[in-house]
Amino acid sequence: MKLDTKDIEVLVEIITREVLAAIEENESKKVDSAREYCRVEYADQVCVKTCFDNAGHVITAGAERLSSTLGHIPNDASMASLIDHTLLKPDATEDQVRQLCKEAAEYHFASVCINPSFVKLCAELLKGSTAKVCTVIGFPLGATSTDVKCFEARTAIENGATEIDMVINIGAIKAGKLDVVAYDIREVVMVGHSAGALVKVILETSLLTDDEKVLACLLSKEAGADFVKTSTGFSSGGATVEDIALMRRTVGPDIGVKASGGIRTREDMEKMVKAGATRIGASAGVRIIKGDAEASPAKGY
Repeated sequence: MKLDTKDIEVLVEIITREVLAAIEENESKKVDSAREYCRVEYADQVCVKTCFDNAGHVITAGAERLSSTLGHIPNDASMASLIDHTLLKPDATEDQVRQLCKEAAEYHFASVCINPSFVKLCAELLKGSTAKVCTVIGFPLGATSTDVKCFEARTAIENGATEIDMVINIGAIKAGKLDVVAYDIREVVMVGHSAGALVKVILETSLLTDDEKVLACLLSKEAGADFVKTSTGFSSGGATVEDIALMRRTVGPDIGVKASGGIRTREDMEKMVKAGATRIGASAGVRIIKGDAEASPAKGY
């Protein structure tokens, strides 16, 4: 029987998964007295292996080039329930945050995404609402220490946040220090998950090469993150369809992909969802849902 290109790609994917399963099984046989374990993730010609100690902390992380791709675009969902209604401007006022929460409750957005100082207020205002409280950690540079990020995350959760968007150590990924990046993500994920909070990892894609985006996605997946996210909205660029498609191919169907930065219209959002996004970060949430060309979204996200 003659195989077409699609059949061959399917076979390659199946074989790749079997090879990875064999690698993981082999690693499990090497468990030492400290009960260390490793995870292997593969996508877009890159294989990443991250090893953890018995407490779940990262010990080592490394990568090598292979071949083929994995992953697919998830099914669509209703527009409002995908939106993190966002206000992260440094000059945001309490009145503006109150209005943000009112809109989130009214339109049934997934969450409000605000700076940490507003978490407690939003948690009070959104009591009984379906909208969650999301905040940002290590924002917007990602250059704070892991200890500081963990402290920020714990404090935010204590104040009522149930979703944490953390910025990776961008300089470390640029320098190829995968151990540093993996440890940074994993520690925040452990803080979040211990309290039942979702953790989204912001890559700041405008500052990364495609290879670095793939590495960051795989490290995030291995660290147990719930989402990978494109941007802070405060760097040199925001979400692109190409980056969303690359991130979705890399992480596969099992975790979320959040598009953020520069999404201001329904058309923008639809393109991102079609490319594989399962969450949208936007200050123009009401405009997107209502299609109101007169609406004026907040700047800076």
